[in-house]
Amino acid sequence: MTNEMLRAPAEVKYAEELDWLESIDDGPKPFSWRLSPRMVRLFVLGSERSDGLDREIPQKWFGDRSFVERSIVTLASDRGLLLIGDPGTGKSWLAELLSAAICRDSTLVVQGTAGTTEDHIKYSWNVSMVIAKGQSRESMIPSPIMTAMEQGMIGRFEELTRSTSDVQDALISILSEKYVSIPELDTDNTVFARPGFSIIATANSRDRGVNDLSSALKRRFNFVRIPVVTSKASEAEIVRFRTTELLRRHRIELDVPPALLDILLQSFADLRAAAASATSEDEKLESALSTAEQIGVLEDAILHSQFFGDRTLRAETLAGALVGSLARRAPEDLAILNKYWHGVVEPRSKHDGGEWTRFLDGGRQAISTLS
Repeated sequence: MTNEMLRAPAEVKYAEELDWLESIDDGPKPFSWRLSPRMVRLFVLGSERSDGLDREIPQKWFGDRSFVERSIVTLASDRGLLLIGDPGTGKSWLAELLSAAICRDSTLVVQGTAGTTEDHIKYSWNVSMVIAKGQSRESMIPSPIMTAMEQGMIGRFEELTRSTSDVQDALISILSEKYVSIPELDTDNTVFARPGFSIIATANSRDRGVNDLSSALKRRFNFVRIPVVTSKASEAEIVRFRTTELLRRHRIELDVPPALLDILLQSFADLRAAAASATSEDEKLESALSTAEQIGVLEDAILHSQFFGDRTLRAETLAGALVGSLARRAPEDLAILNKYWHGVVEPRSKHDGGEWTRFLDGGRQAISTLS
């Protein structure tokens, strides 16, 4: 089944693992949860030898254990969960994993945009059925959030601060009253949330000021702030994990040389340090330089090597992918990357040689082409 999907949701991708965890889980489960809180944590963070399991459960989200535990505790209460952090910190992936483990359905999602309306979080109508038979529960189209309420499941709201204040206000009553009224109907006109219903929302900390949350809505959420990964070892684990998934999905057999992974990680660390010391926005790359963007750079390089190279990942290809991905503004980003290549990569190439020399040449060529 997963082979027929471009991207299988977590509950499909890890279905066999979730079935096994459910079969051995004898812990107390809140509401209609499929797994106990301890098993949810184990599914997300992976097993350890001290867990005494007959099989290893791989780690799927890389971050502080306390963030996952606080998220699980929040969902076991009657409060919503808001995961907030910079782009690429794994907020959406954590939300998906939690939903998959708790209710085996992570697809009840509303995407917050400027065009998101109240209908997207409540309900709309099948116009042809309304014309033919009038308004009824059969002609009503429930939103993913309303479906989650009716089934006692987790609803997800991505990029909450991207939606307008009207939409955010509509969430207040859902989180507070736990029901939705349908004034168009005379009977059967209230949808009540079943036990187990909750909402996981995500917000980009860089969107502050776009559509800030009201104090009333903030009180309905427990905030879990997901920091940017600063540990090089942790970031390397994340990149390796996602790259392994990428190669499996594309059915590509290719080894990522450790030296090239080190170059990628070091380059992003250097560029982040330069951005932190910049005195104006023009001196910063438009890119957030997130872990997710590192994975994107590596994916581009791997696919280029597969389709247009000799199926060997090379430093020159990695450099071209990095420049191509991060040079979003011309000439500002190109000037920043050019300065980095001359001021950092070139001296490092002279000192270390090897892959850094080839990385230097590849980056120079890419910058020259784009300039």
